[in-house]
Amino acid sequence: MNTRTVLIVAVLAALLGAIAGLMVSGPGPLWRTRLGQQVLQNAMDAKAPPPPAGVVVAKRGEPMPPLRLPDLEGGTVAVPEAWAGRPLLINVWASWCGPCIEEMPELQRFSAGQGKQGIQVVGIALDEPDAVRAFLTRVPVQYPILIEQPGPADASVRLGNLKGVLPYSVLIGADGRLLRQRIGPFVAGELDAFAADAMR
Repeated sequence: MNTRTVLIVAVLAALLGAIAGLMVSGPGPLWRTRLGQQVLQNAMDAKAPPPPAGVVVAKRGEPMPPLRLPDLEGGTVAVPEAWAGRPLLINVWASWCGPCIEEMPELQRFSAGQGKQGIQVVGIALDEPDAVRAFLTRVPVQYPILIEQPGPADASVRLGNLKGVLPYSVLIGADGRLLRQRIGPFVAGELDAFAADAMR
């Protein structure tokens, strides 16, 4: 066989392998890639209703809109100002969201390893404060949790999640710009590679 024939056979084998993988496990692994997430985000944005007039929605490469949200102690936190100069991983979740709950140990593991100069993890619960407090007694985390009422202009929408899918995460650079978006939960070990962009 010549080199061209070998290359054609290799490409066909790779395509067949990818098709077989999709038939067996679905598109899940593809959605976890950077390209898959961009395609998914673009497809969801195209089908989403426009945000209410005057609502600023974050876009990749642009500064995130400032948020002022209540915390569980009754105070108000300005995001990203409260952690100015640090990259942020903002995770939007709810106590009733199964995939959100499954990824929380991974978020806690990642947060615990960051130290004072690393990426600050911040959770935004689209939920009732009492439900969040009750949930956190069962599944405690040490990173800050803020509260937001779900709606057409909630923090999730302003962070680029026009369809309101949960969980939803964004990576914000130390300069306040949105670097990456993530639709769906993180699995064990995946968060480190996702967050590496903020440390470059």
